[in-house]
Amino acid sequence: MLLRRPTLDGIAAGAITCAFRRWDRPRVRPGTRLRTAVGVLAVSAVEPVEPADLTEADARAAGHPDLADLRAMLDRREGRVWRVDLHLDGPDPRIALRSAEVDATARAELDARLARLDRTRPWTAGTLALIADNPGVRAPDLAARLGRETAAFKRDVRKLKELGLTESLEVGYRLSPRGRAYLRR
Repeated sequence: MLLRRPTLDGIAAGAITCAFRRWDRPRVRPGTRLRTAVGVLAVSAVEPVEPADLTEADARAAGHPDLADLRAMLDRREGRVWRVDLHLDGPDPRIALRSAEVDATARAELDARLARLDRTRPWTAGTLALIADNPGVRAPDLAARLGRETAAFKRDVRKLKELGLTESLEVGYRLSPRGRAYLRR
């Protein structure tokens, strides 16, 4: 479920408590946790609603200035209208992980995780080195340097991000403090 930055900021501030989407079926379920730029969001409810039953209060709860704006957004898509109730559930755990120490135990765990990722095709060391040497460079440009498709390259970088080794920038990536410490071994 994609949410724009102003919506995320509104959720973090408590001003936005729901989102409306047109889907053929729900794309999230109650209990889903979404990692976002403002932290982890928790989905507390997902319910179908009739567009005719939407109110001005619904529009404001979803961060729209008025009901007409909410309806215009929904009219751009096909499918059933779903109300998704959500709230900020805490900070993104990857942020703390990015600055975590790389002691001998952490290094051994990272070595094992990276070895598993490299099992079918070695890529982690080359990707980490490329990001280290090219912070802030667009993903398509980095992928091209490795002769890879952009989507597959981005998926792999997300795996490194899960380990706290990289972080996303407005454009491109950089190594996190943990990633730099790991490479200095």
